[in-house]
Amino acid sequence: MDGVLSGVAEPGRLGRTSLPDGRALGWAEWGPEDGTPVLLCPGAATSRWLGFGADVVHALDVRLISVDRPGLGASDPQPDRELTDWADDIAQLFKARGITKPAVVGFSQGAPFALACAAAGITGSVALVSAGDELAQPGFADLLVPDVRRTVELAVNDPGAATELFAGMSADAMWDMVITMSGEDDRAVYTDLAFARAYRQAMAECFVQGPAGYARDTVLAMRPWPFDLAAITVPVHLWFGANDTSPVHSPDFGESLAQRMPTAQRTIVDSAGGAILWTHSERVLRSICPR
Repeated sequence: MDGVLSGVAEPGRLGRTSLPDGRALGWAEWGPEDGTPVLLCPGAATSRWLGFGADVVHALDVRLISVDRPGLGASDPQPDRELTDWADDIAQLFKARGITKPAVVGFSQGAPFALACAAAGITGSVALVSAGDELAQPGFADLLVPDVRRTVELAVNDPGAATELFAGMSADAMWDMVITMSGEDDRAVYTDLAFARAYRQAMAECFVQGPAGYARDTVLAMRPWPFDLAAITVPVHLWFGANDTSPVHSPDFGESLAQRMPTAQRTIVDSAGGAILWTHSERVLRSICPR
């Protein structure tokens, strides 16, 4: 139900699928196996383990599929990967599993990875939730807090140094940073006992291979994105909570991001924060899976 913490549960199914180049991607699923497929691109420093809407996926006939990015969780590493490589991986993964053009949800730092898939033409509708924006866009320079602005500049100008910086992150440090940056609404969600258990497990699993996968993710998200947003033709739904205080989500709540995509529509929920994926799960899923 909207406005309350939606069900967080252990995955119904876990697996790994081999790709043509010999690597494998780890995935988790919730909901009916024959339901409408929805790909989840998780947020920063989390893994396949943390889904959303576990209490509504069966009623909505949604097969939610969360996939670990290379070097995170159960997915093999891919050094020097790019955002477009993620779209290639997902295309191969779903070909192997017999899935065609799923809807896709990108949460927080997962947004550019979801958009990479849409730009490659391999998805249906897209939902971007508390989306990380293309922070390297010049128009954002004066809107970012100084620490974030300096980090973005480092990622753009010296990605090697940025990678070293991000490689200092750990699961515990990430948890502390999220709680510190969150407003009261989001802290209430993140510190809920059941949610915190799942969230921290997803963080721990993210770093099980070390910090390199997270570091590469963050460099890719902060550098200019290598695809044309204006060329995305599927419907894109942007969801933001008005009480989102995160300095690394979109600094204008997705206004300029929506303007760059001709099929985009943006919804700002007054009563929500950055944890809107879990407090308004049903609305998010219905926007991309109307039936």
